[in-house]
Amino acid sequence: MRRRSFLQLSAAALPAAMFAQTANEPAKGASALKHAVRVQAGEDRTGTMHGIGVSKTAYKVLTADSGGELFLFQHENHVKGGPPRHMHHVEDEFFYVLEGKYVFEVGTERMELKAGDCILAPKLVPHVWAYVGDGVGRILVAFTPAGDMEAFFNEPRKPGDYNYDVEIHRKHNLELMGPPLKV
Repeated sequence: MRRRSFLQLSAAALPAAMFAQTANEPAKGASALKHAVRVQAGEDRTGTMHGIGVSKTAYKVLTADSGGELFLFQHENHVKGGPPRHMHHVEDEFFYVLEGKYVFEVGTERMELKAGDCILAPKLVPHVWAYVGDGVGRILVAFTPAGDMEAFFNEPRKPGDYNYDVEIHRKHNLELMGPPLKV
């Protein structure tokens, strides 16, 4: 009889003990930050501007800032062009046009976007985009979850190169699907 009571009490206490342990731990993917992080206009979160393809890029939210839930940066285009057609296996990619004119193809849909327009390119859907305006174009690009995108963009590359290396794409859960848009 005593053994049965002990087992019943233990079985009842186990979930409560597990809840108490996890209640004080951050949720999976929760940000480790306990304060706001401000990145001023024209600055990069890391303090170093990045060159990706034909654009100057400023990281705004790092993967670690959001516990892996978000990676966000701003592209600034001074010449026409964009990356090759590609597909993400892990991340949805969100674009918000701040300035200029861009053309996007997501799946079989082709559309022009201007300042204030946005578009979501879901994971597993091939997409491509290009700056087609005159002057300067600026676009915010966000990945959720962040996946391995920050590491992908930190891969060494030649100036002006969007990176056409199939193995580097595979390493970061991306797949090259075709050439860039002709502009």
